[in-house]
Amino acid sequence: MPLLNKLPSATPSRAVGEDPAVRSLSRLRTAVTLFFALDGFLFAGWVVRIPAIKQQTGSSASDLGLALLGVSAGAVATMTLTGRLCRRFGSHAVTVGAAVLLSLSIALPALTHSTLALGLVLLVFGTAYGAINVAMNSAAVDLVAALRRPVMPAFHAAFSLGGMLGAGLGGLVASGLSPAAHLLGLSAAGLLLTAAAGPVLLRHPSPAPPSPAPRSAPVTGRRRMDPRSRRLVTLFGVIALCTAYGEGALADWGALHLTQDLGAHPGVAAAGYALFALTMTAGRLSGTAMLERLGQTRTLVAGGATAAAGMLLGALAPTVWAALLGFAVTGLGLANIFPVAVDRAGALAGPAGVAAASTLGYGGMLLGPPAIGFLADWFSLPAALTSVALLSAAAAALGLRARNASAPVRH
Repeated sequence: MPLLNKLPSATPSRAVGEDPAVRSLSRLRTAVTLFFALDGFLFAGWVVRIPAIKQQTGSSASDLGLALLGVSAGAVATMTLTGRLCRRFGSHAVTVGAAVLLSLSIALPALTHSTLALGLVLLVFGTAYGAINVAMNSAAVDLVAALRRPVMPAFHAAFSLGGMLGAGLGGLVASGLSPAAHLLGLSAAGLLLTAAAGPVLLRHPSPAPPSPAPRSAPVTGRRRMDPRSRRLVTLFGVIALCTAYGEGALADWGALHLTQDLGAHPGVAAAGYALFALTMTAGRLSGTAMLERLGQTRTLVAGGATAAAGMLLGALAPTVWAALLGFAVTGLGLANIFPVAVDRAGALAGPAGVAAASTLGYGGMLLGPPAIGFLADWFSLPAALTSVALLSAAAAALGLRARNASAPVRH
């Protein structure tokens, strides 16, 4: 069986005792996990207020899609630069700085009253969002290598848990609190958490992989990818893109679909993304065990097929509750595909592979919402959301193809 389907065996753990290195890794893991959760919390807090911001700015579906393109443009333009900043200043410092900017910028959309103004402030928000995602994933990759355990899904579970909490809170306050007051409160919460967790990252440098490294550990050099490695990394990057497209689409358009097409109450509509985030969190929390049992290929294929079926139900169901069930199934299917794809790219080509796959993946998350906006204007929002099912099915097909990818490149 190809090595792709096998996970690296965890190194037997040493007694923790009072080992300072172990304590340092534990504190770093907690701090990085908190930043993943903060990212999801703030992003979900923004997306559940999109219907109110759309009404406030008087935007049509296509206008809103163009404004949301500001998030995409800011993030994609920032990702490459963020990689360079991480190499120069370290991923920990960049994570903290990006968290501050993200916390401040989330309050800006509620202050706008036109599509143009909304697009401009979302450009700032997207810059911060792209920066923190590249920086904290870089920090997580370093920790995964140092811990010698496939724990990447756990970090992404924290993002999903933060998203669930942010969406749940948004649903509770949607009827009684203005978008401005809500987003300003999120800004304050983000700054407080950054002040609490940031010093841990700033005090501790990124850990180096333990030596001697296991045979199947990711390559950690700064070598250039050869054409063969680049093709394989691109394959996993496209898998990440297909599934992240669905996550971004549901985040930005799920609540609007439930309110506009199915007549859901704003609080119930916000619960749609919360339910999606809940099942995604559950899937990621069990991700390490699932990968050890099923292997990466079967996890990718089963996840893509499950998400495709769930999104067809979520997009085309005639009732709110059936759509909510579809959202839940979609979250369960998408849960582990993105972290597996990014981790596998790193195993094949080291940090350069992680950066390439992450950029493609987050590009899908950020470019999906404006694409849904245009499709909704041309056809309808339910029809536009079926594109999520199509791309999830494509991810399953690519995951099946990836079973023939060879073992990590050795030098």
